[in-house]
Amino acid sequence: MTAFQLDEFLPYRLAVAAARVSRAFERRYRAEAGISVPEWRVLAHLSQQDEVSVREIEARADMEKSKVSRAAARLESQGLIRKQVNPGDRRLVMLSLTPEGRAVMARLAPLAQAFQSELQALLGADLQPFEAGLAVIARAKL
Repeated sequence: MTAFQLDEFLPYRLAVAAARVSRAFERRYRAEAGISVPEWRVLAHLSQQDEVSVREIEARADMEKSKVSRAAARLESQGLIRKQVNPGDRRLVMLSLTPEGRAVMARLAPLAQAFQSELQALLGADLQPFEAGLAVIARAKL
């Protein structure tokens, strides 16, 4: 046996906590819209801009290109997004919400805001140090 304690290893604890929070929120949007985690992430990113490339979502959501592409294909087949080749760079696929996709996000945004409020209430006085820690990690060159 080694002296290494997995339950004290910060990367492990962060990954477990993130997965738990993600699953809790997933149950809500899956019940409301029948979408998966990758599909939610694609829709959420598209709700922030008129048009976004697969490459941008891959980078911002820290998702593999294949996952973004598969989620986009499913969302396109459901009529929630539109895919177009970027005329300036034919290697880039641009995604945008359809009116149906905007309607789904209009239903999901209040769920997301309510879930956020619940997490903030759960953290209570620990929210500010938690936010500070996340900011440090985001700035770090890991």
